[in-house]
Amino acid sequence: MQQPHELTEDRAAPAATRVLVVDDDPTVAEVVTGYLDRAGYLVDHADDGPAALARAAAHWPDLVVLDLMLPGMDGLEVCRRLRGRAPVPVIMLTARGDEDDRILGLEVGADDYVTKPFSPRELVLRVESVLRRARPAPAARSFSTAGLTLDPGARRATRNGAELGLTLREFDLLAFFLRNPGRAFGREDLMREVWGWDFGDLSTVTVHVRRLRAKVEDDPARPRLIQTVWGVGYRFDAEAAGPQED
Repeated sequence: MQQPHELTEDRAAPAATRVLVVDDDPTVAEVVTGYLDRAGYLVDHADDGPAALARAAAHWPDLVVLDLMLPGMDGLEVCRRLRGRAPVPVIMLTARGDEDDRILGLEVGADDYVTKPFSPRELVLRVESVLRRARPAPAARSFSTAGLTLDPGARRATRNGAELGLTLREFDLLAFFLRNPGRAFGREDLMREVWGWDFGDLSTVTVHVRRLRAKVEDDPARPRLIQTVWGVGYRFDAEAAGPQED
């Protein structure tokens, strides 16, 4: 792991933003917590799953940096239990190079992941990016179409009046689709516009589209709203929400 560098003052974190770091490797935990502390965050640390849940119960975090491989209770289960209690952004850490492990983290609701070994500075930038997108946008107007209503200011989404339990990235992805109906976007476009990244693992987009379909489509296996445009990517088609012939 690279050694941390000092952050400039204009990158200081908002006051009282709490980050919970969950990692059983003392060296990794020390570097990550120290770097986040210098970036201006309030940092809690836990070295296993039960301790992480106890820390979160005592002081609910604004974001969790969560190692996938933990003794006793792995990071996937910790993520599920945290998300079962309340929405919270999660960045997953993994030492594994297997794409299946990264996808598993995204499937249980992680908003981002970083593969070890990583640059602590990169991790802090990812934390900043995720938190920035998690903050409400008071001036943003609401969207309503095809039975879906999104209130960006409250970060609240409903389908036919029922609240949708969307993760941070799922909300942003749906908001982007609703702002751009009828247009086809490649996965690279969505990663740039929704995630704010010019590069990255495009399976991240694929997993989030699949998860979003599971929450907004009548039949996720036969999506009407978020349609696949073969050779291009995806298109949001509000007019296709009703029954239609294949």
